[in-house]
Amino acid sequence: MLDALTLDQLRVFVSIADTGSFRAASRLLGRAQSGLSSAVANLETELQISLFDRSQHRPVLTEAGATLLADARALLIKADALRARANSFHQGIEAVLRVALDPLLPLPRIAGVFRRFSEAFPQVRLEFETAPMTAALATVLDGQCDLGFTAADEQDPHVVIQAIGRIAGLIAVCRSDHELARPKDGEKWTTVALSEHLQVVISDPSLRSQGRNFGVLSQRIYRVGDIATKQALILAGVGWGYLPFWMVEDEIAAGRLVRVALSRHGAQEIQPLTLFAIRRIDRPFGPAASGLCRILEEDFG
Repeated sequence: MLDALTLDQLRVFVSIADTGSFRAASRLLGRAQSGLSSAVANLETELQISLFDRSQHRPVLTEAGATLLADARALLIKADALRARANSFHQGIEAVLRVALDPLLPLPRIAGVFRRFSEAFPQVRLEFETAPMTAALATVLDGQCDLGFTAADEQDPHVVIQAIGRIAGLIAVCRSDHELARPKDGEKWTTVALSEHLQVVISDPSLRSQGRNFGVLSQRIYRVGDIATKQALILAGVGWGYLPFWMVEDEIAAGRLVRVALSRHGAQEIQPLTLFAIRRIDRPFGPAASGLCRILEEDFG
């Protein structure tokens, strides 16, 4: 039996492996380096193996250490989840709830959800952060927000992800007098033809998506920081781009915007998107957060 094995020893082990040195781990954990050395030594004694090769300037994981690192991470995640679930049983209603919102969510319906929430939880102050693409997950992971609501299907073992409903998808549009509004001989635009036309896209502020592009088909692009700027540029005829259907439905009906006829299979269909609620696995899920998710699920489910 591993009676002397502790979560503290595992946390120290993972921190040293992640930072690459005892000194960096001591700064991260706010503890003396000697205490970390003792914790690792006790863990190695308990497991009867060496986790680090200390013969070099920096500690290097042994083969056994590298193999057990994933198990240590998994145990810490489960322990954090257990602690958070236990805390949720005795905590009161949250005073503040910080929410990351994907701009693809239909704002008129979202506003109605928050009106219902304010009636049910008048004492809770809501703070909102606009979080496009993978930013909702990033802001929840780093603790800036307690909850995230997003259409981005990004996975991470440190968060709980729950599908709570469906929203209308994206549609490719341009101004009615733009060249893309009039395909030649009624044909649909191929990706080769689109490459010549400027596309307006939103930059992902999260580092998680570096080196990745979402829905970028043109060689010429303008990157903007928010969806309102993107809509304004497309309405001005600067270029074309994808916008959520709820945002352009009235503009299309009024003839100010038109759909771009794309040749890709299924491109003319507005595919619904799944709405996800995300929270950190080690954070308590209080009554207000649970209530907000319930109201959203009732409206979008």
